[in-house]
Amino acid sequence: MRGPNGEKRFEMHELAVTESIIEQVAAAAGESRVVSLRLEIGKLSGVVADSIRFCFELVSDGTPLAEARLDIDELAGAGACATCGSTFPLEHRILLCPCGSADVHVVSGDELRIRSMEVI
Repeated sequence: MRGPNGEKRFEMHELAVTESIIEQVAAAAGESRVVSLRLEIGKLSGVVADSIRFCFELVSDGTPLAEARLDIDELAGAGACATCGSTFPLEHRILLCPCGSADVHVVSGDELRIRSMEVI
């Protein structure tokens, strides 16, 4: 993300999320070094994947994840309508079916998941 003067910046939310991910992965890795990490981040999750990428290098320094490759799969949003039974793409959290019904629930796109890690 870029600030008003073009400088790189990130949101505090993503910094805290990245710290939490690194803590969980480091705990699971134990004494092993993590060489790659794959995350799934849904477009409706409220987490900006580019900000996680930026924060990852900063936060992983001095941990078992230092110099690990970070792969992020960004998942599209989708909703399902209880009124008409259709499933349709969601670009945002306004849950309204093309049929006009608001009886919609998110079926994908709100994920934030550690999918896998490779250790040596």
